[in-house]
Amino acid sequence: MRGEDGRSGELFSYLSIEDRVPDGHPLRRIRSIVDAALAGLSDEFEALYSHTGRPSIAPEKLLRALLLQAFYTVRSERQLMEQLEYNLLFRWFVGLGMDSPVWEASVFSKNRDRLLAGEVAQRFLAAVLSQPKVTTLLSGEHFSVDGTLIEAWAGHKSFKPKDEPPGSGGGGGRNAEHAFHGERRTNDTHASTTDPEARLYRKGNGQAAELCYMGHLLMENRNGLIVGASLTQATGTAEREAALDLLDAYPRRRRSTAGMDKAYDVASFVAALRQRRVTPHVAQNTTYRRSAIDGRTTQHAGYAVSQRLRKRIEEPFGWMKTIAGLRQTKHRGAERVGWTFTFAAAAYNLIRLPKLLGATP
Repeated sequence: MRGEDGRSGELFSYLSIEDRVPDGHPLRRIRSIVDAALAGLSDEFEALYSHTGRPSIAPEKLLRALLLQAFYTVRSERQLMEQLEYNLLFRWFVGLGMDSPVWEASVFSKNRDRLLAGEVAQRFLAAVLSQPKVTTLLSGEHFSVDGTLIEAWAGHKSFKPKDEPPGSGGGGGRNAEHAFHGERRTNDTHASTTDPEARLYRKGNGQAAELCYMGHLLMENRNGLIVGASLTQATGTAEREAALDLLDAYPRRRRSTAGMDKAYDVASFVAALRQRRVTPHVAQNTTYRRSAIDGRTTQHAGYAVSQRLRKRIEEPFGWMKTIAGLRQTKHRGAERVGWTFTFAAAAYNLIRLPKLLGATP
């Protein structure tokens, strides 16, 4: 017999929000890792907040909500709050009850400076990796390093001469027509009025120059987890400088290797790696000059292994850009963009860890 298409409303609900989330849902495993990491940061959170006045939204809830934004490609924080209104899975993960009110989207803006000051993104990434069940998955001697461009939240029309007086752009409104053909624009003479820290950068010959930042990742080669992340202004030497900083910051064994692409095949950089007792498994670049990597390195079987595994670093870059929404950042300033980039790297690890932990004995 056909059922009736009617709406039945219950005055009381006898199921908790916990019962609505299936036992095998991947977010259950992720949340246990997240909760352990956040519990380890409790003292840092305590130092960021005043002990007087009205209680604020718990930072743990804010960070869980931002993780959901990365996991599910939620375009904006306003849409994230809309999802929290009716999405029971989101409410459960963040830690909100069925009847708990949802806060305003502006709460993220008000708390962002506080989270920036506490370097919470870097600390959260480290807290995830320092858990005993996670440290067994990490390699202490084999790594890969690479960089990628993050498009800035600024348009080409905002890239104006530094000596141009404010308000001298002429008529036509804020989106007036402008012909760039034949105009020489460089970072020395021009700057974006929207995001002054963004730099005009071209990745290669024949490619368009874009206002962007450069994100850098350090990946351990055993399971492809991100163990270091940073963001810099886009320059020709930023990748090599950031690579050294990331390797210096992460505790390694006395002897280690680092796989990299041809952009890192520079004699001074290779020498700097050897001084740090890091074997430079760098791809040889012999297009216009002699490679800084010779047979002492390439003859070993480990070199071929590093060259094969280093390509896996493109996977987190791809996930962060397509899923976590970092193809073009929605924040301005290197500090805010860098915080988001590092937090997205931690989110990528969390996506990978349930399967990796399930595979370990």
